[in-house]
Parts: sequence; structure tokens; C-alpha cells
Amino acid sequence: MTKAAIIGAGYVGSTAAYVLAMKGLVDEVALVDILDKPTQGKALDIYEGTGVFGLDVKVKGGHDYSLIDGSDVVVITAGVPRKPDQKREDTLKVNAKIMKDVMSQVQAHAPDAIIVIVSNPLDAMTYLAAKESGIDKQKIVGMAGTLDTTRFKTFISEKSGVGPGKIEAMVLGGHGDLMVPLSRLATVDGKPLHTALSDEIIKGLEDRTRKGGAEIVNLLGNGSAYFAVGGAIYEVLEAIFTENGKVVPVSAWLSGQYGMTDLFLGVPCKLDKNGVQEIVELDLNEDELAALQQSGDAVKELIKELDSM
Repeated sequence: MTKAAIIGAGYVGSTAAYVLAMKGLVDEVALVDILDKPTQGKALDIYEGTGVFGLDVKVKGGHDYSLIDGSDVVVITAGVPRKPDQKREDTLKVNAKIMKDVMSQVQAHAPDAIIVIVSNPLDAMTYLAAKESGIDKQKIVGMAGTLDTTRFKTFISEKSGVGPGKIEAMVLGGHGDLMVPLSRLATVDGKPLHTALSDEIIKGLEDRTRKGGAEIVNLLGNGSAYFAVGGAIYEVLEAIFTENGKVVPVSAWLSGQYGMTDLFLGVPCKLDKNGVQEIVELDLNEDELAALQQSGDAVKELIKELDSM
């Protein structure tokens, strides 16, 4: 029996629960939030929907943290979303308090679970979750690069006219304005991206990817992205539960890789049921590596702020 728990039943958490249940990835999904009855209602609604696809997946929800007992993976989406005039970093203080409270409950009820952080600012919150819990840093990752990558691939597909299934691309670095879309290594239908699109168009796609979350926040006016986020969460959990060997970009603990140490940052990883199996070091050129390290420096500034709280 496999079980995934999601802490935070807002748009992101409930969408992730829906995707996990409808894909039949696990045997049970637990959805927990401070709002008891609405969370019960969302869980029941999702559970009733599994019958449409003939799935035997149990979905339970509520405010009681005992619901996450025995979870193999705990996904944390709890926190306040940014507003149209905010950056992800502007949510640092309030979400840090929430993260500390959540992690104390996770340690009490699911101490052996792999932790997947979705709350923003993501790389800093992943660091804080590891610091508060004291768990093996290989068992905690942040879900960001998977989302940024699917946005990048979607934008490439839109401009090239080639379906995203035939596009290979990856975005590394912190989940913020200094993320690093690796255009040089991207391919469209097996051919280098630069042979399909002009440098000017590619630069525009990189910029749109960096601002992809803000674009949606501005369009929604109240709240942030959740459909693509739910799918990206599924991709990370699929790699964990199926151990398919797929390389996915997640915020992982660095101990010398890419010339950086003592921080969580978006890098290519192979995941399994023990967490991070391997950090894959791509052959980056000087500019790409410098951009990645600059992104890491920005995350370290947030970490300093967290440590001073």
C-alpha cells in the first residue's frame, strides 16, 4: 500500500490531490488543512470522482494531522500565495512561520516520509523544512524546476509548432527571476532549439519562463497558478514511487555539485523511494554555470534572512 499526503488544501493542494488520485499513482491520498469541513468536502468530491475511471484510490481529508500517519511522501503546499504586486520572496516571513508549524506535525505523524516542498519562496522553504525537521537532506526536495521546465517546453511548443512530447528542455536554479532555462541544451524533435527558432525568439521564451508565475498571478488577480503546479507535483511523485530513473529538476541539497554547497537549489536529479538517488551534473558552459551560481547566491541571501529570524 502506498500513501501520499498533501498539507494545504487550497487550489494547489486540492489540484495535486485530484491529479494523484485520477492517475492512480498511490493507493491513498490524505488532504490536510486548518479548514476542516471544506477539506473533508474536497477530499470526498475527489474520492467520488475516482469511480468514473474505475480507480481504487482512497481519498480522505480534514484538519487532523493523524490523517497523514504512514505516508510515504508528504507534499507541503501550505502558505500564502503572492499577490500581483509581489515576488515569491515577499512571502518569506509569513510562510516561514507556517512551515515551522507544519514540519513539527509532519515529524510527529510521518517521520519516515519523503518531503516535497511547494510553498514559496521555494528553495528557502525547502532549506527551512530541512533545518526544522533535522531529517536526512536527501529525503527532502523542492518542487520547482519541474514546473518551470513544463512552462518552458510549452512556450517552445507554441512557437515552434512541435508538440511538447517532442521537446526536451530543462530549467535549473532557484524558483525565481534568476532561474536558468538551458536553451543551448534544448531540442525540438531531436534537433537543437537554435535550429528551430531565432535567438531573439528564444530569449523571449526564456524571459517568459522566468516570469511565468507572475504572468498567471496578474491574469488571475487573486491567487497563483495551480493546474500546471498539480501536474508538476505528480511528475515528482511519479519519479519517487515508480523509480523510473527519469531525470527531473528539483530543489536538492548541494554539497559541492556545480561548485556550490550548503543550500537547496534546482538541479537535475534522479529520485527513488529514499529521496534523491543522484544529482546529475550537466556539462554547462561558463555563462550557464555563472548564471546558476548567481541564482544560488540569491537563495543564500534568503537563507541568511531565515537564519536571522
